Amino acid sequence: MDIDHYRQHSPYSDPGRHGALLDAVPADIASVAATVRNVIVHYRAGGVELPPDRLEEVNGRWVDRILDTDQSRFPLPLAAERPAVDRVAGCCRDYTLLSVAVLRQHGVPSRSRVGFASYFVPGWHHDHVLVEYWDAHRWVWVDPEVDPTGDWGFDGYDIDPKAGLFDSAARVWSAYRAGTIDPEVYGVNPELPIRGDWFIHNSVLLELAHRQKDELLLWDSLDAMTDDVSTADLTVVDEIASLLLAADDGDEAAEKALADRYASDARLRPGSRVRSISPVSGTVSTVDLGTRPTRR
Repeated sequence: MDIDHYRQHSPYSDPGRHGALLDAVPADIASVAATVRNVIVHYRAGGVELPPDRLEEVNGRWVDRILDTDQSRFPLPLAAERPAVDRVAGCCRDYTLLSVAVLRQHGVPSRSRVGFASYFVPGWHHDHVLVEYWDAHRWVWVDPEVDPTGDWGFDGYDIDPKAGLFDSAARVWSAYRAGTIDPEVYGVNPELPIRGDWFIHNSVLLELAHRQKDELLLWDSLDAMTDDVSTADLTVVDEIASLLLAADDGDEAAEKALADRYASDARLRPGSRVRSISPVSGTVSTVDLGTRPTRR
């Protein structure tokens, strides 16, 4: 896929009437990430206790809706300080999506990467979403959620893909299929049963969707997903994972094959509606994606 494709907004990253707010954010990655952390607070792990009625903001989905919420409280530039408790409740996907939106607004090719991070809890791999942007020479991995003043032991604005700090869902799935990892230490939280082989399987499908600029919520459901790999046809995800890894290595044919497969197989993409399960209330809803722009 042409790198220039990732300069353009998706329906999810499009700021709509808030474009001027993104124009005002400097396009260097440190400024982008700091601004995003000023707008969004993690709904579970942000270090503050949010009012229960605010937690559903994590389902905001679209950047223009996230910014609607922010501006309803702070009709100010995004860099103007917001108290943490009053920021928009989100998760890793939202830190990344808003960062991607700012970068795309400035014409910087960028996309979101779905996978697993090992740097939050020792011995555990949290499902996570990073920014990947093109710096004119290479794709760079960035975790905009990580405050660089913390003692992380690595550069969160240039994460080494070979360091094992973050692995794409495709790489983790391939390792699982090779029998070299324990899938039970990959999931949402060490204290929750949302983990394991079926979760990694479904994360590969989310990785594909995000690569195609359908930046779905991490709790959206696609027809090809499963809750039991023992009864699922794993051929599709095996093939997609292989293509994703080849595309990461610069294989243009693999990149095209992914786009073609995504466009032709309705099981892999949301269509005009998507089923979503809120991580806050457990409510199952069908979301009409047509309520946002369809241009890519």
